[in-house]
Amino acid sequence: QEQLVESGGALVQPGGSLRLSCEGFGSTFALFIVGWYRQAPGKQRESVAQITSGGVVHYADSVKGRFTISRDNDKNTVSLQMNNLKYEDTAVYYCNTGPHGGLPWGQGTQVTVSS
Repeated sequence: QEQLVESGGALVQPGGSLRLSCEGFGSTFALFIVGWYRQAPGKQRESVAQITSGGVVHYADSVKGRFTISRDNDKNTVSLQMNNLKYEDTAVYYCNTGPHGGLPWGQGTQVTVSS
């Protein structure tokens, strides 16, 4: 079964940047839609960005123009470049298959935006 592992979360100041990485372990990674999701304290998990196997992308309105999702199918990785981070971006970020997360959820990676 495909497994995805997130990394790259950190504490960052408002306006700062961060790059998250999702590594897939499995022979079918390149076939999947892969998405980044996040869950803030007290809120439901939401989709942030998704990318198809061919590179078509979709973003939540709240991150458009600030976040960029990309993938390298040869390396089984999907990255999320986050710029101009805001307090409200604070959350645990997860990667999973799209469009709604078809694999067991991993531990995620914590992103905290704070001054």
